[in-house]
Amino acid sequence: MNNIYSTRYFLFLNLLTLFIATSCTTSGPSGLFGKKSAHEDYGYKIKMAGLDETAMGRKWFKAAEQSIITPLSVTLPYSETGYFAADEPRAVGITFHALRGEKLTISLIKNPLERFALFLDLWEPSLAENPKPKLLFSADTSSTTTQYDVDRAGVYILRVQPELLSSGNYTLSLSIGPTLAFPVSPKAKSSVGSFWGAGRDAGARKHEGIDIFAPRGTAAVAAANGVVSRVEENRLGGQVVFMTPDNKDYTLYYAHLERQIARPGQRVSVGDTLGLVGNTGNAITTVPHLHFGIYTYQGAIDPLPFVNRVFKTPVKISAPLNTLGKCVRNTETVRLLNEPSTNPTSILSLQPNTLLKVQAATGEWYKVSLPGGEEGFVKSKPVIVADSPLKTVNLETSQPLFDQPTELAAKKTILTAGKTVSILASYKDYYFVKYENDDGWVSKKIF
Repeated sequence: MNNIYSTRYFLFLNLLTLFIATSCTTSGPSGLFGKKSAHEDYGYKIKMAGLDETAMGRKWFKAAEQSIITPLSVTLPYSETGYFAADEPRAVGITFHALRGEKLTISLIKNPLERFALFLDLWEPSLAENPKPKLLFSADTSSTTTQYDVDRAGVYILRVQPELLSSGNYTLSLSIGPTLAFPVSPKAKSSVGSFWGAGRDAGARKHEGIDIFAPRGTAAVAAANGVVSRVEENRLGGQVVFMTPDNKDYTLYYAHLERQIARPGQRVSVGDTLGLVGNTGNAITTVPHLHFGIYTYQGAIDPLPFVNRVFKTPVKISAPLNTLGKCVRNTETVRLLNEPSTNPTSILSLQPNTLLKVQAATGEWYKVSLPGGEEGFVKSKPVIVADSPLKTVNLETSQPLFDQPTELAAKKTILTAGKTVSILASYKDYYFVKYENDDGWVSKKIF
C-alpha cells in the first residue's frame, strides 16, 4: 500500500514533537501503589497534551489495551523479528505458560537505536480474587535484557509498544533456564533419573522431588546463597540437610546423604558442599543418589524447573525478513493459526491470494494481520509480496475505490468506466487493486 502522509498527519507529528520536547521532565502523578510504569507515564503525557482525542492517539491507546485482552499464544522459548510503522499505531501482545522456578530472560533489540523508544511490560496471570492481570515489571529499551524469576506457574502476558509515530525494527527473544544452580557438583557425572510425582510404596504416595544419580561421595552443593536451617536424620531421607535461600519463601531439601558436612545456622554460597551423595534412609537398597526437594508453606513443589540444566533458547528465524511491514499474498490455501506450533488451533482458512500484512517473523512463520483486523500465524513459504498484478481488467462501469474492504468505508476516488486496474490480492468479497499511483478496494461483484 502507498505510504503517503496527509497534511493532518504532519500537523500531528509537529504537535507530538513539541509535546515531547516540553514534557520530558514531567513524570505525572504517582500510581496508587508507587511509581508509574514507563508506558503509563508516557500515556499520561499524551492525555495531558490532549493527543488522546486525536485519531492516532485513540489508536495508540486501543492497541495497548487490545494487546492485553487478546494476545497471541506462543510457546517458550520464543523469538520474533518485526516492524512498527509510524503511521500505524500498534502493540505486540503475546501470552505464554511458564513454570514456577524458571528464569525468563527477555531480550529486546531495536533498530534504529535513537528516536525509537519501545515500552516492554510483563503481566502475571489473573486470580479468582483479582481478575485483572497484575503488572510485574515495566521497562523502556535503555536496557535490552531483563531477567525475571517465575514465582507462580501460569499464563503470562508480555506487551511491546513504541511511542507514537515511531518506526523501526525490533527483535524480541524469550529464553528459559533455572533460577537455582544444580545441587550436585558439576565435576561429577550425574543425571536425573526419577521425577516429581512418580509412584512410591506401590502407589501409596508420590515422589516429592527428583533423584539425581551420581557416584557415592559426590559433593551435594548449595543451589543458592542462603542459610542451612536443619541438619538431621530421619527414616525416609536418612541423613538430610535443609537450607533456606536468601529472599525466598521455600526450603531446599537434600536427602540420602552418605555424610553431612554443613552445620545448622551456617551461611553458604552457591557451590558450597553441604554433604556427600549416598543411599541412607529408605534408599539403602538403591544405587547412590541425591533426593532433592523444595518445600513451601503449602507443601512440596516440583523442583526440576528450578534446577533443570537445559537452557532453552529460541530456534533461529528462517522466514525471510524482506517482507516485514509489507503487504503480501498467499500462493495457496493456508490456515491462519492462533500460535506457531505443531498443534495449533486454526482461526481461518485463507483462500489463495488473500491480502496479508507481515507484522513479524518467528521460526518458519509469519505473524500477519488481515484487512478485517484478524491476526495470527501462517507458514512463510507460500507467501510472496503483493506487488505484481494477478491480472488486469478494464472496468465496464464506474466504481468507487474504497480504503477498506467494506461498503461502509471511505471512498478514495471514483474509477470511471474504461479504466484499467491491476488486481493484486483479495479479501472476502473485495479485490485489492492498483490504479495508476493509488490503491484500494473494489467489489468483486463488478467482475
